[in-house]
Amino acid sequence: MSGSDLTRRQAWLKAVRPQTLPAAAAPVAVGVGLAVADGVFALWPAVAAFVGAALIQIGTNLANDYYDAVQGADTDAREGFTRVTQAGLIEPEQVKQGMWLTFAAAILVGSALVYIGGLPILVIGLLSVASGIAYTGGPYPLGYHGLGDLFVFVFFGVIAVMGTYYVQAAATLAAPLATTIPPGTVTLTAFVASLPVAAISTNILVVNNIRDREEDATTGKRTLAVRLGYRVSRLQYVGLYGLAYLVPLWFWLGAGFSPAVLLPLVTLPLAIRLSATIWRETRGEYLNPALERTGKLLALYALLFAVGLAL
Repeated sequence: MSGSDLTRRQAWLKAVRPQTLPAAAAPVAVGVGLAVADGVFALWPAVAAFVGAALIQIGTNLANDYYDAVQGADTDAREGFTRVTQAGLIEPEQVKQGMWLTFAAAILVGSALVYIGGLPILVIGLLSVASGIAYTGGPYPLGYHGLGDLFVFVFFGVIAVMGTYYVQAAATLAAPLATTIPPGTVTLTAFVASLPVAAISTNILVVNNIRDREEDATTGKRTLAVRLGYRVSRLQYVGLYGLAYLVPLWFWLGAGFSPAVLLPLVTLPLAIRLSATIWRETRGEYLNPALERTGKLLALYALLFAVGLAL
């Protein structure tokens, strides 16, 4: 293996950003935990849901890398992790091709789920891919107009958890190729279970946007942090954690689940420490580690929540 080959592999690894994959695994874990609790767990639909979610996450990462660079949103002043297009590590067209190939693979995996879940999964899958591109690309990039937080909350939280639950329940309760939503596949508990994943996934973006606020303001990227300022963004970060940690109490006190569902509360001290960092810092040297730790918190919370739901 030559040094140049190693460098290229490392560049593609940076482009893929494996540290973001907990955002793909977390909703699947929670959807599986709830499916076990409800007696509708189905292994292969769950595995396919994870593979599809991971491919959409990677495709979105590549889209962000490419579109932020070609539209001038990434500059040399950036304090975040290396973007391969802006840094010249990979040619822009190759990053773009990688994006399209990844999304094509996601659609291929999703086609197997369409047989199980029918038309609703086809609609969800196509919307997820389209939104992954539209986050920073297209004529109206969502992330450039303050809609990135809503995109993450909905697609990487609510839809990802409920979609994971749906394909398992559909495989267990319904005939293939449904044209409508089969009874028992979309539930209130699945929606409520999705909220912590949605909240903490969004907090990953909030940290990113607080860190990049000054650069984004100069390049015309109007994130919520740019529009609303540091104080409101920090309140948003803390408020989303509040939502995440109230949900297990709802499952215990309101939905009749066992106290095991409170397992995610052991991660609350980490959330408090991260909130303290976010409240006082704006520099990348502090917020880059906080971003990674928010992702790790998401993974740990989701794992404990999934176990608590299943028990």
